[in-house]
Amino acid sequence: MDKLHINDKIQIPLQQIELLPIRAQGPGGQNVNKVSSAIHLRFDIFASTLPDDCKQKLLQLSEQRVSSEGIIIIKAGRYRTQEQNRLDALTRLQALISKALAAKKKRRPTTPSKAAKRRRLDRKTQQGRLKQLRSKINYEDE
Repeated sequence: MDKLHINDKIQIPLQQIELLPIRAQGPGGQNVNKVSSAIHLRFDIFASTLPDDCKQKLLQLSEQRVSSEGIIIIKAGRYRTQEQNRLDALTRLQALISKALAAKKKRRPTTPSKAAKRRRLDRKTQQGRLKQLRSKINYEDE
């Protein structure tokens, strides 16, 4: 695998993705201090060969993984082996880019039906009558 496949049109060469092995956090006994099984993935959006519209969509994501300098940072330490964590990091990068490319569903404005308008007005009238009944009774008029 020399390219990360995003969709039919977009593929990222693995040379543009920086994968650094780091020590995993959390429990693991004495071995955790010796073995670098977690992966730190860094992907520079501006230096990549992605199309310009894709770069803009990635930069507009409200993700904490996308830094202000345009670098995507993913830490993968879910698995015990470095290879599994490497695949996990690449899969998460692929999912993030696919999420950015997904077309937003356009909102279609709707209008309430006549029956819904009628029910709303009936409830308003009923609530007004109830509040009128709560008012003080004036005995001086009698």
